[in-house]
Amino acid sequence: MSFAESRPTLADVARVAGVSTATASRVLNGFPRVRPQTREQVESAMAALGYARHRAARALAGPTGSVALVVCEEVPRLFADPYFARVAAGAGRALTGVGLQLVLLTVPATEDYQAPVVRYLDGGHVDGALVIGMHGRRPLDLGRLGIPVVFGGRPACGREGRFSYVDVDNRGGSRRATQRFLDAGRHTVATIAGPQDMTAGVDRLLGYRQAVSDAGHGDRGLVVFGDFGQASGEHATARLLDRRPNVDAIFAASDMMAIGALRALRRAGRRVPGDVAVIGFDGLPIGRRTDPPLTTVRQPIEEMGARMTGELLAMLGGSAGPRRAVLDTELVARTSG
Repeated sequence: MSFAESRPTLADVARVAGVSTATASRVLNGFPRVRPQTREQVESAMAALGYARHRAARALAGPTGSVALVVCEEVPRLFADPYFARVAAGAGRALTGVGLQLVLLTVPATEDYQAPVVRYLDGGHVDGALVIGMHGRRPLDLGRLGIPVVFGGRPACGREGRFSYVDVDNRGGSRRATQRFLDAGRHTVATIAGPQDMTAGVDRLLGYRQAVSDAGHGDRGLVVFGDFGQASGEHATARLLDRRPNVDAIFAASDMMAIGALRALRRAGRRVPGDVAVIGFDGLPIGRRTDPPLTTVRQPIEEMGARMTGELLAMLGGSAGPRRAVLDTELVARTSG
C-alpha cells in the first residue's frame, strides 16, 4: 500500500475524536465557534493519527476560500446542456456574495477517473462540495470525505438519509404535465423517460405513470428512454413512432429531449400540436425559441444552485445533521402542448 493510500483521512480523525466530520473540519479550518473541549479532542486525534503532519499547512492557513462544483457527466455533455451552466450560475452568485470561489470538477463515467477527484476533494483544496448529475450505478466515494457535501437532486441508491440535498418536485411536475394531455382529450400519451440510475429520471417516470394509471390508461409500449440529451430524445421519438404510430402526445423528461422529439416529429411529417402534442421538463430559455414554442415544466434551476450553496454555507458555519429541501415546479403553457 502506498503512502497516499494509507494516510489518515479527516473521517478517521472524526471517528477517533468522537465527533462528526463537519466538526473536525471546522477545527482544522480554524472556525471560531467550536467548544474548547471539542477542539482539544480533535487536535489530539489528529496528533495521534499523524494527520497534523500531512495537513499542517492547511490548518495554519485556515479555510481555503473555495468550494467545488462536481459535475458527474462527460465534458461534451456539460457544455451542451444548459442545465449545468444555470446551476453553476446560481451557485457562483451565492458564493461571490460571501467572497468564496467556485472550482469546477468533472467526473467522467469511468471508475478510473473517480479516485483522483475524491483525492482532490479530500486533499485540503476546497472547504466543501456541491455535486450534480450523480448517477447511482457509479457513485462517488463521498462517505470518507472530511468536507461538507450537498447534492443537487436526491442521491440514488437509498443514500439520501446520509447526505444533504436540494431537489425539485419531479414527480408532481411530470404528473401535472401528463394530466394536461389527458384533460385535453389526448388518448395515446407517451413519455421519453430519463436515465433510471438518477432519481430525477425515476421520479419523472413515476409521475407520468401515476397520471395515466389514474386515468385508466397504461401501455408499456408508450415508454421509451433517453439520457436527457437532445439526440437521445430524437432517437427515442423515432422508435416510439415505429412502435406506436397513433401516439398523440409525448411528455419528455427534459427540455433537450423534447427539442429532439420536435425534430423527429417534423421529419416524420407530424404536426405539433395538431397531430402530436409535446411537453418538456426544465424551463430552459431555449424552449421559448423552438418551433413551436415548447410547453414545459419549469424547475427553478438557478435557485437550486443558490439554495445548495446556502445549505453548504450553513454546514460550514456549524449547522449539524443533513439538510434537505424540495423546491416547487411550475407548468409553463406554450404552443407545443
